[in-house]
Formats: sequence, C-alpha cells, structure tokens
Amino acid sequence: MIITKTFDIGDGREITIETGKLAKQADGSVVVRMGNTMLLATVCSKKEADENVDFMPLSVEYQEKYAAVGRFPGGFFKRESRPSNYEILIARLVDRALRPLFPEDYHAETQVLVTLISGDKNNYPDALAGLAASAALSVSDIPFHGPISEVRVARIDGKMCINPSADALERADLDIIVAASMDNIMMVEGEMKEVQEQDLLEALKAAHQAIKIQCQAQIELSQEVGKVKREYCHETNDEDLKARVRAETFDKVVAIASHPTSKQERNEAFEQIVNDFIETIPEEEREEKIPMITRYYNEVEWEAVRSVVLNTRQRLDGRQLDQIRPIWCEVDYLPSAHGSSIFTRGETQSLTTCTLGTKLDEQIIDGAIIEGSNNFLLHYNFPPFCTGEVKPIRSTGRREIGHGNLAMRALKPMLPTGEENPYTIRLVSDILESNGSSSMATVCAGTLALMDAGVKIKNFLIIIT
Repeated sequence: MIITKTFDIGDGREITIETGKLAKQADGSVVVRMGNTMLLATVCSKKEADENVDFMPLSVEYQEKYAAVGRFPGGFFKRESRPSNYEILIARLVDRALRPLFPEDYHAETQVLVTLISGDKNNYPDALAGLAASAALSVSDIPFHGPISEVRVARIDGKMCINPSADALERADLDIIVAASMDNIMMVEGEMKEVQEQDLLEALKAAHQAIKIQCQAQIELSQEVGKVKREYCHETNDEDLKARVRAETFDKVVAIASHPTSKQERNEAFEQIVNDFIETIPEEEREEKIPMITRYYNEVEWEAVRSVVLNTRQRLDGRQLDQIRPIWCEVDYLPSAHGSSIFTRGETQSLTTCTLGTKLDEQIIDGAIIEGSNNFLLHYNFPPFCTGEVKPIRSTGRREIGHGNLAMRALKPMLPTGEENPYTIRLVSDILESNGSSSMATVCAGTLALMDAGVKIKNFLIIIT
C-alpha cells in the first residue's frame, strides 16, 4: 500500500513524503520530494546486537547519484566512488540529530542510507536529508524516540526564509541548518556575518516552527503505516553488581576528580579504580561480568565527575568555571613554509601552515549538485598520537572533514576578496595534542598562519572554548 503525506513549508512550496512504493524489503523506506529534488531514504537494523556491544552501532551515509541531474561522474571509471566532502558533511548532520534518539539500551547494528535520486539545482538536498532519514525510521519497526527534522534557515534581504533556493541563498547574511524534534532544538550548524544574538534567536524560532510541521507529518504518516515497534533485550544486567560497583568506586572517583590532574594522569587513575574492582571478582566469573562492570563504572564515573564540578565549581584541571586554559602562541616556526604558527591552549595544540598558490592551484569541485572551484582550502589532521593512542592511519576520517569544515567556515569570511586576494590559499592544521576543541584551536592557529604569510585578513579571529 502506497501512502503519501504532503505539507506546505509556509511559502506555497510543498514537500511530499511517500512510503510503500520503493525499497520495500528495507525495515523502513521513504521518498521525500521538494520540487524536482527527490531523496530515497532506507533504514535497516539487525534483530539482535553483537555480543558485548554496549553502544549504538549506527552508520549514516548520504550519496548523490550523478544521473539524478543528468550527468556522468568524472574520472576514469565514470562511476560514483568514495563520498565527497559535501556528502560526508550532510551525513554527519543527519547522524548527529538521529543518534541521541535511539533507546540507550538498543545496541543492534543500524544503517541509514539517504540517496539523491533526482536533483534540482535550485533546491539543495542537504536540508531534506534529515527529514528523509527520520521518516524512514518513523515508518519502520525500529525503536526510535523521534521524529526529528532539519531545515535550512537563511536571512535574505532582512527576511528569514526556510529552505531557500540556491539563487536566493547567495544573498544571505545568515545561513544555518537546524535539527530539532517537536519539543527541542538538537543541533545547529552554519555561518553568519556578525549578526546580533536576537537575530540568531529569531532564526532558531523560525526553523523550529517549520520543523514542528514536518514532525507532525511524520507522526501522521507513521500512524497510517501502523507498524508496531519491535521488542528487544540487548543488555544483561545484575542489579546487585551495579549497586556494588557504585558503592565501591563512587567515592574514589570523587577523590581523584576533586584534585587537579592532567588528562593522562586522570585517565590512568580512573582506569586503576575499575581494574582494582575487577580484581575483587572471582576469577571464574570475571569474563562474564567485565562487560557489565565496565558499563556500570562508566555511569558512576560520569555521575561522580559531574557532581564534583557542580558542587566545587571547579574543573578537573583546577580551573574555576570562568577561567580559560593557559595559552601560548608562536609564528614563523617553520622556516620554509609561507606562513606557520603554533597555537596551544591547555593540552590542545595545533601546528598550522599556510601555503599561497596561484589560480592553477584552485580546487575543482565536480559534485552532482555543486560545481565550480575553490580558492581557500583548510585541511585538518588528527593523528592518533595527539591523544596518546595507537591506531592505524587510514584515509581522511569523517571527523577530520567535519572539524576542518567548522574551522573553514569561521575563517573564510575574514579573507580579503577580489583583487586584494589573488592567491589560492591552503591551510593545514596538524593537531599535535588534543584535550578540548581542537577545531577552534585550528581557527586561532589559522589566523596566525595567515598573518604570518602576509594575507591581509579583515579581522583578528580568536575563539576561546
């Protein structure tokens, strides 16, 4: 049975959600359409969780088909390959909104796939991906405390617009994507040109009002489909053991959290607490109980640390709540780079380089929807040693792309334009230490490296977290 739900987004344009026609073997599938832009969203989840999994193994992917806009993919193979940065950023937006809304004890591997199957270059698909993913979950039997949706809100010619056209978006001085449920705003990401706080609040209110309409449409669609959410039992619990873990570890965690320590010292001390407790378990029972002990201890540690910070009004490194971490900076550290800087805040450190090139060095963008060139690149690297870990180094991770994009959006408005900037600029931020907001350290180090290279940035941009 094909079921559709259509609603107005507030300016005469309509969005249609359809289910029961495509991809019927998935646990849930929908097609979301606005204009000629169509997204197919599917969701599948295993019936049972893998052994000893105590987290939500969720993967969210977004892909654009070049055929959706009547184009061939570039490259030798003429086939869609690894996702572009744009596709990864959209997937991250959807992931961050969905992930908190699964039940805490639901640990079955779940995959959400959103695919652009028809493209309209004047209606960007990024603002519809969250709606499509949530709708697919809503019509499935997968437990989910939704629905949610995402919209783009932009201020254009002084007016807040929901999901504006690509042409109109070029005139915006505020451009954000907001994710929310019926009751709460969950995530905000975007950029703006020094707007007032009241303007941002107005944008959030406009976005939430539009999202409520979309959530209501999903609720009605789910009721018409009539699927019952599946039953599951993914955790084995021992209430006596849970009480014992709390009784024997809570005060020890409080004692460590109450005295200033470095991140590494604190982690080692916390690890010793749980290891000492495990030693008290009879050897023949340890293997069975270690997963439960670890889960219960993590809850105790979170609660104990939170209580210390709230009660003492002091952070774990000894700072008061209104104190920032110690900061030191240096420029021209690398003699052969066009510009370089070190920015260190507490236990977070970025070594950033600035390279100036010509128009020949511009990045060619050849996406299904977005085409053109880019003369400002910011690459963010997060090697495992920056947190004292040992991990294999693979291709650039989604986290690195996402954090690099955050820093790029902060710095790009500060760059000179037109004839004042004849360069292609590449910033590379290598995170050498990390304990809190390395993306914002990248913004600060990037500002210094740009100035060291002689780029006439418009304003000093320093962000403290």
